[in-house]
Amino acid sequence: MSQTARTQPGATPGETTPLSGLTQAEAAERLRRDGPNALPHAGTRRLPAIVRDVLAEPMFALLLGAGVIYFMLGDRLEALLLLAFASLSVAITVIQEARSERILEALRDLTSPRAMVVRDGKRVRIAGRDVVCGDIVHLAEGDRVPADAVLLETSELQTDESLLTGESVPVRKCPLDSGSTADTKPGGDDSPYVWSGTLVVRGQGTAEVRATGSRSEIGRIGEALQAIEPAPANLTRQTARIVRIAAVGGLACCLAVVILFGLFRGSWLNALLAGIALGMSMLPEEFPLVLTVFMVMGAWRMSQARVLTRRASAIEALGEATALCTDKTGTLTENRMRVSALQAGDETLAVGEGTAIPPPFRPLVATAALASAPIAYDPMDQAMHTLAHSLNEAAPDLALERVYGLRPDLFAVTQAWLRPGTNDARIAAKGAPEAIARLCRLDPPDRDRMMRAADRFGEDGMRVLGVAEADWSGTLPDDPSAFPFRLLGLVGLADPLRGTVPAAIADCRTAGIRVAMITGDYPVTARAIARQAGLDAGSILDGATIAQMDDARLTEAVRTVGVFARIAPAQKLRIVRALQATGHLVAMTGDGVNDAPSLKAADIGIAMGGRGTDVAREAASLVLLDDDFGSIVRTIRLGRRIYDNLRKAMAYIVAIHVPVAGLALLPLVTGMPLILGPIHIAFLEMVIDPVCSLVFEAETEESDIMRRPPRAANSPLFSRALLVWSLVQGTIAFAALAALYTIALRDGLPEDDARALTFVSLVLVNLGLVLVNRNFGTSARDLLGRRNVALAWIVSVTVSILAAVLAIPLARDLFRFGILHTDDLTLVAAVVLGVVVVLELLKRLWRARLIA
Repeated sequence: MSQTARTQPGATPGETTPLSGLTQAEAAERLRRDGPNALPHAGTRRLPAIVRDVLAEPMFALLLGAGVIYFMLGDRLEALLLLAFASLSVAITVIQEARSERILEALRDLTSPRAMVVRDGKRVRIAGRDVVCGDIVHLAEGDRVPADAVLLETSELQTDESLLTGESVPVRKCPLDSGSTADTKPGGDDSPYVWSGTLVVRGQGTAEVRATGSRSEIGRIGEALQAIEPAPANLTRQTARIVRIAAVGGLACCLAVVILFGLFRGSWLNALLAGIALGMSMLPEEFPLVLTVFMVMGAWRMSQARVLTRRASAIEALGEATALCTDKTGTLTENRMRVSALQAGDETLAVGEGTAIPPPFRPLVATAALASAPIAYDPMDQAMHTLAHSLNEAAPDLALERVYGLRPDLFAVTQAWLRPGTNDARIAAKGAPEAIARLCRLDPPDRDRMMRAADRFGEDGMRVLGVAEADWSGTLPDDPSAFPFRLLGLVGLADPLRGTVPAAIADCRTAGIRVAMITGDYPVTARAIARQAGLDAGSILDGATIAQMDDARLTEAVRTVGVFARIAPAQKLRIVRALQATGHLVAMTGDGVNDAPSLKAADIGIAMGGRGTDVAREAASLVLLDDDFGSIVRTIRLGRRIYDNLRKAMAYIVAIHVPVAGLALLPLVTGMPLILGPIHIAFLEMVIDPVCSLVFEAETEESDIMRRPPRAANSPLFSRALLVWSLVQGTIAFAALAALYTIALRDGLPEDDARALTFVSLVLVNLGLVLVNRNFGTSARDLLGRRNVALAWIVSVTVSILAAVLAIPLARDLFRFGILHTDDLTLVAAVVLGVVVVLELLKRLWRARLIA
């Protein structure tokens, strides 16, 4: 088809066409044979599976076992209360598991567009997933290509293939010629192939589908991702190990208690209850629970910051990240072209947001807009119209008569505009500077001067276009070279850097995170963007050089290189692997299909959600829903906060289990009356579980969180210092409570009164341990004024329920409590305050070890 006269697409549904296409029956058979034109994706975890996992927890089994024994002993009210506690524990983490998948499902749009195809000789619009091999597809400006196809006809067709190549500049397309040797891979001008998921930005075309679904270029990359398996989460492994060790020890103690209690006290059912109480006090079921809740709540909290969590393990890895590899197009930059500089005559103007265009440059801007498509899809045409609109000048009364498109021998677009009622035309042209110099018939000195100016723009990372105008009267010629063009100047366009990027990169550097840029763009452009962003652009490694390197040489090279240019998709994966081989824990950002393998291979894959492809989102661990690079730093800060608070929660869990287990064992060793039964420990668990999960998860970060270096990969969750600190807290709390209980009995306090006194003190010491562990660098007194809604609610509810238990006779009987008087409560307050003060003094001495 001719590329000189521009026509409208005219692809109207129901219209007949010379290309008959497939019949509906043929299409249905091929759809059945090949499957839908969509990428397969993993399923989501369903509600029954979540509930089943919760019911399999040992604590639930212990609560049920204790309830059954109480039924056998005739204490039906206690049994029902324990079963109620068991039911509450089932409902802790059921909702958030599927939330991320639902959001992701809503983002699945780029790889299944609507498509205009020919069926039974008529054009019909169908869902992209119903396109099959052999379909004749009509493409027009603004369409997203529904499948890989070969072009049969084109008219000035250009497509944006940045999702596959990383190049933001559109590429020209041409029909397939017999004997064509064009490259069958994305990228490069004058290719007869179009690719699924790419965007038509100019012109129109007709193509025959060659590959759909997983057989397309996007699909092959998606299938390649299945061979890359992420490593199991470090925290998950550590938590499972801690639970196994504690569970084995707890089980041995429980068996010993049951046997000794039964032999020496003669009641085997009560022995079982004592064993269950001890098992409940020692079983660290909070560890996996807290890890789950922190990851789920972390995912929710990140979603509030416009970050979608695809894999919860990425949250825990954020604090370990030492290298951040970022794509340029759409990640550091906005993935939109903007006029950044103008040159008219000897004058140059830098153009920014809101820049007023002086009179000498106005003809250049207006003519550049006239040389652009009236309805613009091409990013450069859009940029020209945006700048021309800022002139606030009335649009000229002109009608587009003819478009002279790009040719292999003339990389310029010329548009002829007629003045109404006349044969007088205004001619506008824009294109490659050398093409415009040729149209203007510049002499060598003027041409050299123009090309030097263009080179200066190029060194700043800009794409440069020349602009010329002419006047014509009469019949328009067939070749634009016949017009008497006058050079107006040069226009420099750039994909602008995101405004938040320099500050975000500076924050990464402060946090000890190395940032490297990996792009498919040219070294000159990459260097310019790197300098603007604040990256180290002193050393650049390009794809051709990497292709000559083996893995060992590449691993050595990545130690010092900060910018990688002209990188192919497979090379991105090699760079990530090389950085990992040097000991880095790598976070990788990107938005295109070409980023997907490296996103999945990285320790943390971060995809851009707005512009990103379905394949990139599937491969990534995190998705930035607002496509803001600055969100990465907020995400890292949040990830560090989550890990820091998780350590505090774990320290609290160990600390509180020491006095609980100690008070359960004390009577069995000393022969004193039992302090804690299953009902008491179940009550404590209803306080401990939300405290160690919700309260610590909601705690704000410490002030120096982003000034600390990344923690070492595979660093233990429980450092020796943290474990010792937890045991010290628990031992001091147990010593105070054991002394209180022993003295109370020695002074003749009734058994039920002593139990109530000790249990109330234990509950309040529990809340005191929360204050001590909320922040390793701030005192409990200062923390009282720091807002934590979850803590306020839990303290209020706990104190209210405890007061109700002490005040209501039936509840007192269930808990086997006596009545506490004012002097008893004063003693309780003194014990709790004493424990907190002692721990605060010790924390000041121990702080440096805790945050190391």
